[in-house]
Amino acid sequence: MKKMFKIVLMCGLLLTLSLSAFAKKKLYVGTNAEFPPFEYLENGKPVGFDIDLVEELGKIMDYDIKIVDMAFDGLLPALQMKKVDLVIAGMTETPERTKTVSFTQPYYTASQVIITRKGENGIKSFDDLKGKKVGVMLGFTGDIVVSKIDGVKVERYNAAYAGIMALKANKIDAVVLDSEPAKNFVLQNEGLEIAQTEGAQEEYAIAVRKNDTQLMEQLDNALTEIKSNGKYQELINKYFK
Repeated sequence: MKKMFKIVLMCGLLLTLSLSAFAKKKLYVGTNAEFPPFEYLENGKPVGFDIDLVEELGKIMDYDIKIVDMAFDGLLPALQMKKVDLVIAGMTETPERTKTVSFTQPYYTASQVIITRKGENGIKSFDDLKGKKVGVMLGFTGDIVVSKIDGVKVERYNAAYAGIMALKANKIDAVVLDSEPAKNFVLQNEGLEIAQTEGAQEEYAIAVRKNDTQLMEQLDNALTEIKSNGKYQELINKYFK
């Protein structure tokens, strides 16, 4: 009886070890679900272009993707403290950011635009923002761009939606935001429009820790594959009509 029990126990142990060997490794992904259509909450769950993209990359790399939603300005500190393994959040590679983290090849090209209230024609370019009160997302490219314009009173928000609500309530004169999220907010909020001007283009990339060279290589290879196998274009068609 004891012998049989040992055999059963051994078989159970071997089965557990076998299942563990085939279990996918987890990849914790930091994002900020306040940036539709790249990342936003739907029924309390982060969804969007970036989320679908990193899920597809996970399939190629054989990782189980775990999304961690947090404030945008906390993403890179969380990455450095190893609370997440990578960051995807419509983030642009900048000289300041590359001092502490590395970035993959770009996966999307965007530009900065100005959102105003309809009928208020005083803002037609970025030069017209001088002397105005302008809303930006804390730490986003719009924050960097607007902060360099003399005479602008910058109002920083943790979420783009908060800036949009402030604009509608006449608390600020304009919002500077990335082009695709801006289009999304204008479609959903009557009375707003995008000024017929654009800032310099920028490229979104995925951030990883500087010493994670293997993960960087895996991500770059997976991005190359997804762009060539048609899946990337499927996601573009799904979110950017």
